[in-house]
Amino acid sequence: MFDNLAAALGDAMRTVAVFVPQLLLFLVILLIGWLIAKGLRKLTDTVLERLHFDRAVERGGIGRALAQSKYDASDLIAMVVYYAVLLLTLQLAFGVWGPNPISALLTGIVAFLPRIAVAIIIVVVASAIAAAVKDLIAGAMGGLSYGRILANIASVFIIGLGVIAALSQIGVAVAVTLPVLITVLATVGGILIVGVGGGLVRPMQQRWERWLDRAEHEAPQARAHAQAYERGREDAARPAATVRADATDPVGTPVDPAADPATDLRK
Repeated sequence: MFDNLAAALGDAMRTVAVFVPQLLLFLVILLIGWLIAKGLRKLTDTVLERLHFDRAVERGGIGRALAQSKYDASDLIAMVVYYAVLLLTLQLAFGVWGPNPISALLTGIVAFLPRIAVAIIIVVVASAIAAAVKDLIAGAMGGLSYGRILANIASVFIIGLGVIAALSQIGVAVAVTLPVLITVLATVGGILIVGVGGGLVRPMQQRWERWLDRAEHEAPQARAHAQAYERGREDAARPAATVRADATDPVGTPVDPAADPATDLRK
């Protein structure tokens, strides 16, 4: 009896002797990983703010989506980095105990993180490009009746492409975007078949004639706006010294700004 008790006590002591170092290593890994995650979170937020990342995001649709949130874009990216490092830390820490279901789950999540990061980058870049294209079209065709509509359509189209690419990156594009695209196309096809091919032929024909006539009449104005937009960009990029050298009076005679009486009166 005493031999069995001594053997059981020895097994318990050996189990404790093996468990305690593993527990200490587990806690040390968690502590170090948590400190590294906090440092990387602060570093990521600082670097993105120095690079004016929030300003670039605010120009697109993502900035309007985050307007009601208490976090800006750089804070969200920093939080993603923080939790990604924590997941890596948990994976390493639970690996101390050998193969287990938690380690297998964390391994799958960590393997999925790069796809999520690339998807976020794709959406942010697409949003910035959409904002730039919208500003360009609105500046070149802002005086036309359909200029703002074209700018919004181009912006939404580019953002849609970015979202589709992001969903494809994380592997849900086929399951999400394909039914949506089929629904939209089916809706548009039904409208065209029932409406345009049925009793709305004449009204639609008249509307198309009005739209085409308006576009034809506004085509010279569109070219003029585009030329004025290009001249404005060239004038803005021209050095101040060149502008002063090209100064002329109402008759067209070159004038020296230093000898201009009006300049002296203003001084």
